[in-house]
Amino acid sequence: MSVRPYRNIQRRHCRKVYVGKVAVGGDAPITVQSMTNTVTSDIEATVAQVQALEAAGADIVRVSCPDQDSALALKHIVRRTTVPIVADIHFHYKRAIEAAESGAACLRINPGNIGSSARVREVIKAAKDHGCSMRIGVNAGSLERDLLERYGEPCPEAMVESALNHAKILEDNDFFEFKISCKASDVFLAVAAYQQLAEACDYPLHLGITEAGALRSGTVKSSVGLGMLLWSGIGDTIRVSLSADPVEEVRVGFEMLKSLGLRRRGVTVISCPSCARQQFGVIKTVERLEERLAHITTPLTVSVIGCVVNGPGEARETDIGLTGGGNGTHQVYISGLTDHRLKDADIVDHLVELVEKKAAEIEAARREPALEPAQ
Repeated sequence: MSVRPYRNIQRRHCRKVYVGKVAVGGDAPITVQSMTNTVTSDIEATVAQVQALEAAGADIVRVSCPDQDSALALKHIVRRTTVPIVADIHFHYKRAIEAAESGAACLRINPGNIGSSARVREVIKAAKDHGCSMRIGVNAGSLERDLLERYGEPCPEAMVESALNHAKILEDNDFFEFKISCKASDVFLAVAAYQQLAEACDYPLHLGITEAGALRSGTVKSSVGLGMLLWSGIGDTIRVSLSADPVEEVRVGFEMLKSLGLRRRGVTVISCPSCARQQFGVIKTVERLEERLAHITTPLTVSVIGCVVNGPGEARETDIGLTGGGNGTHQVYISGLTDHRLKDADIVDHLVELVEKKAAEIEAARREPALEPAQ
């Protein structure tokens, strides 16, 4: 395949930090994360949700720790899950210390909000002692009063100043293992804030359009905002905030990264919207196909096109392709080449079988040790 320079995204250079064993920033892949919405002290419910997020591919999961019971519950949650856990802390410094002691991989905290410098030092010591990184989380809806009075309203300059003020507190205490977020529900505000922050520091950036909305509206809003930033090379980890099952946040996050060629996980289905030319029920076929292929994690592309206008062209660019043909007989392509024909009744089952076989071959090839060069 020829090189396409217009597809190359030059990511912003920044330092690398770790959330548990997961690298964020530097040359690490952009990570996808989500947050549980269970009561954290309900250990069984929280573990179940974290495990569901793990299965969906989440690299990092955040849980809220509003009280001591929640912070202490982390000890049990961390033992029963493998994904790094971020403890979401607001205001109370003791919750941060308890979360670090309980095994949190990262603390989401604003140092300026937890009290005296002595308390900040206690939290930093706990983070260092237990190998925790941190995330400074600035939100347009909860800016400091003095900044709002000075700027008059939430604006990019106020958000960036807030972030850098919090960062300086950590830096002054010789702590540099942190990333920063600068979220807003307004797309323009969030994008402008992240653009300014990217110029102002070299810390990894956690992207998000906060309180984006329900599944459809929130996906669109997040895709517009995060898409602009990711396309310009800004962003090292993302969370898509949806009023929906947290698993959907992970799925949308990966689709976003896949669409920009920044991360590949699972099957990418390329399908037409269908029209009067379609030779089979495209919409229903794709719907069923995506459901049946949700378990595949190997990166693969599948094209499902209803007629011969664009079908052969799309099939040349995908691992497996299907183009609708007349009399209920359609053409199947493998690795861009015509391979065999297929009848209507077999479409979904047959494509699933082909994808599973292709994925198994790819995984087997990856596991096979490289041959020693001949002496």
